[in-house]
Amino acid sequence: MSLPVVAIVGRSNVGKSTLFNRIVGKRISIEKDEVGVTRDRIYATASWSGYDFTLIDTGGIELKSPDGFADEIAKQADIAVTMSDIILYVVDTKAGILPSDIEVAEKLRKANKKVILVCNKMDNYKEEELYEYYSLGLGQPFGVSSVQGKGVGDVLDEVVKSFKNLSQKENDDGVIKIAILGKPNAGKSSIINRLVGENRVIVSSVAGTTRDAIDVPFNYNKKKYLLIDTAGMRKKSAIEEETVEQYSIYRTIASLKRADVVVVVIDASQQISEQDVKICALAHNEFKPIVVVMNKWDLIEKDTGTQNKFNKQLETDLAFMNYVKPVYLSALTGKKIDKLMPAVLEAYQNANKEVKKGALNDILQSAYAVTSPPTKKGKKLRIFYATQSGVCPPSFVLFVNDTSLMTNNYLRYLENTLRKSIDFTGTPIRLTLKSKREEDL
Repeated sequence: MSLPVVAIVGRSNVGKSTLFNRIVGKRISIEKDEVGVTRDRIYATASWSGYDFTLIDTGGIELKSPDGFADEIAKQADIAVTMSDIILYVVDTKAGILPSDIEVAEKLRKANKKVILVCNKMDNYKEEELYEYYSLGLGQPFGVSSVQGKGVGDVLDEVVKSFKNLSQKENDDGVIKIAILGKPNAGKSSIINRLVGENRVIVSSVAGTTRDAIDVPFNYNKKKYLLIDTAGMRKKSAIEEETVEQYSIYRTIASLKRADVVVVVIDASQQISEQDVKICALAHNEFKPIVVVMNKWDLIEKDTGTQNKFNKQLETDLAFMNYVKPVYLSALTGKKIDKLMPAVLEAYQNANKEVKKGALNDILQSAYAVTSPPTKKGKKLRIFYATQSGVCPPSFVLFVNDTSLMTNNYLRYLENTLRKSIDFTGTPIRLTLKSKREEDL
């Protein structure tokens, strides 16, 4: 069973994200004094008094929105409420009770869920200021200051009281995390929605719709996975300093670092851009297993050689990661979407592959014999033996007579020889050198 779910809902700019970060204990949701910053549901695991639970931050419920996302944001909040066991309804005491607060309260009373009324921004707590909030019909109001942390513990005490009738459940240890990266409007959210089978993240033709990294639990072949939808990554020069988008990019990079597998989505209807290559390089430099998805394949006019042409272009543009096998699909129509998860699992399994020491050294000694190693000032490189030092990525230590004799070209040759003998499709591998005196062998 999954952990109990607590959803934070309320109007825009009432401090939901600040409360979310305060409860979780770290800055996950974006905090900025700008209406509509949090557009999608954001998930994190939180703990209180020995109880673990999933906390959801939602887009603000707003009757009108300047960028036209009001209906979509409200739908996201509706889904969070449907998924949740407990609802934290946050209101802004500095603004007082607004007509939309009353409408949302009416909506929540009909949800048939435990609702805890959180009166935020009470930096100077006065109990009498809470009296008017009883009129919302949601029971006892809890005065808090999310910024200062005041009163948050009382709210969490009330939350865990409701957990006593819910079974404590297993955590997400061992769940494979799959980060979805790409430029804005490449179709990342559409792919997630197609995999999950419901509209879990907002899809729009407006670039930049996804601003936060969003964790989406997902089952495939009776196993649990975690999909991480990330903000589209534009060129650095196109991003203004101190903007929400800039914060979102930082979040995307953090998501990349914690992912087990990275899926880079490229819009096949456009030429592969320098930014597409840079995004791939980010994942490559982190030594992450990678799947490249050529999305919007339905928009391409095809003949018998079309895919081969695309493959050759990718081989040229992504020459530094020739281990990647592209997947061509259409998130819009669903065509070939079934090819994605097998490719993800292949990359993950290959990244965890272990090679027996004997087989590893046979391969390298054969490569050594076929192509003579470099020499420098009459001294020839010797490879005594190699051993695997880890997985994710597969990592190998080569013991040599002098590390300074190794050239980049010969190291690439050894890597390519390993790849020809062992299937490392979808994953980078790491070769490191260590000097060893022959008399010590």
